[in-house]
Amino acid sequence: MRDAGQPMLHDCDWVVPVPLHPWRRMRRGFNQARDLAECLERPVLNALWRTRATPAQMALDATARRSNVRGAFVLSPFRRGQVDDARVVLVDDVRTTGATMDECARMLLAAGAREVRGLTIAFA
Repeated sequence: MRDAGQPMLHDCDWVVPVPLHPWRRMRRGFNQARDLAECLERPVLNALWRTRATPAQMALDATARRSNVRGAFVLSPFRRGQVDDARVVLVDDVRTTGATMDECARMLLAAGAREVRGLTIAFA
């Protein structure tokens, strides 16, 4: 992922993993997006919080996926100002319709990010 993602990672300020809801994180014991982000040899910023538990996206169609994640993310109050004018690479494990990445990117751009790029290990 690090090698194939070099064009995305070049000149970025932060790598931001897509967050899990705290309950899902506790049950699973890890956040796969965070683990991937840490392997990219760039500064990792936990800039986003998932504010509500959403059903798994796997069985949903594109329209339902967008509705499922709409409003599910916010900027961490501890990270205000850190994404201002930043080039951010948003990291997740799998991209299917892009609904999760789009919603996270929307939050980062609203928080002042100059540019948001998406990097995943797989595309379904």
